[in-house]
Amino acid sequence: MTADFLPQLTSDQVIAVVRAPEIPDPVALCAALRAGGIRWIEFTRTTPGLAAHLRKAVADDGHGIGAGTVMTGEQAEELIEAGAQYLVTPGCRPEVARVASAAGVPVVLGALTPTEVGTALDLGADAVKIFPAGAFGPGYLKDLAGPFPDLPIVASGGVTADNAAAFLAAGARAVCAGSKVVPPQVVAAGDWEEITRRARAFTDAVRAGAEKTEKTGG
Repeated sequence: MTADFLPQLTSDQVIAVVRAPEIPDPVALCAALRAGGIRWIEFTRTTPGLAAHLRKAVADDGHGIGAGTVMTGEQAEELIEAGAQYLVTPGCRPEVARVASAAGVPVVLGALTPTEVGTALDLGADAVKIFPAGAFGPGYLKDLAGPFPDLPIVASGGVTADNAAAFLAAGARAVCAGSKVVPPQVVAAGDWEEITRRARAFTDAVRAGAEKTEKTGG
């Protein structure tokens, strides 16, 4: 998947980041998100029993199923063994990058400053997660494009249906949809229809924003 990772992510544009105290049915959750137009799902280590959830989700449909908040090499090994299609870190984690590279699994390393971005690239990141993107706005991505013109950015943290298209227009390959799309309490309740509704609202807003940008020339 490593060779296809960035082109596919760039095409699909949205990753749903799931942080919930409980996931009653990870397969149903993935199906609900995909019904709403979101094909990439990042399960995070803040949810108990993450490895078991990954195994179930990947066994049903492995495309775009990843593990986030990965902090150590040991955690990376466990989650790759459980079937994670890619790993995401909250910051530059050299051991995670090393394990992912050895296993041939794509890794998205978290960064914010230009120094951290450079470190993430040196560690072999397939993409760099700019976090918290919402605190700095789409203009910050344009600033990073100066010294890093080909930087494969994933914008995360504070990205909403209202600003997601602006982050993509500013150069992000993809954006992360968080608790507005997958609220922890809604996930824990297993309200899959509501998850689909929220996912569809998000993807519709991204599409509408992109069309508006095209018409106005940016």
